[in-house]
Amino acid sequence: MGKIIFYEDRNFQGRHFECSSDCADLHSYFSRCNSVRVEAGCWMVYERPNYTGYQYFLKRGEYSDFQHWMGFNDCIRSCHFIQPYQGSYRMRMYERPEFGGQMMECMDDCPSVYEQYHYQDIHSCNVMGGYWIFYEQPNYRGRQYFLRPGEYRKFCDWGAESSRIGSFRRITDFL
Repeated sequence: MGKIIFYEDRNFQGRHFECSSDCADLHSYFSRCNSVRVEAGCWMVYERPNYTGYQYFLKRGEYSDFQHWMGFNDCIRSCHFIQPYQGSYRMRMYERPEFGGQMMECMDDCPSVYEQYHYQDIHSCNVMGGYWIFYEQPNYRGRQYFLRPGEYRKFCDWGAESSRIGSFRRITDFL
């Protein structure tokens, strides 16, 4: 099982809240989040309730302020525990919505979508195995989007505001 601790102040100070499962609304437990300690598992934390807004992937470790998890601000309102996955990783991405246009299949991390596939826009995808994170920019930077197995017919299905994807990686570190 997972365990994550949210702290209102930097450097693990101030009011805190421990969580070991998904929570759709953390607002009643703390007003802001400036540091996080992940003691077990992998987590996605979200800027807004009900798993919406900016998304951040956190694995086991200490994040002494929100900039250490690439956060844009000190607002965390929901969290999702990522269940361990054992199996093959496989994903198909498409240049058009509804699985149209050129299809690209992958089973590994990609630091630059443009360099590897000569595309910068991904409009739909089908995750057939594993958990993945899309990043807006190359080299795993920028806004993050969590994808679990399933069909994503348009980019807004994974929470994005545009089809621009610069890199992606598998979530494999479940310690």
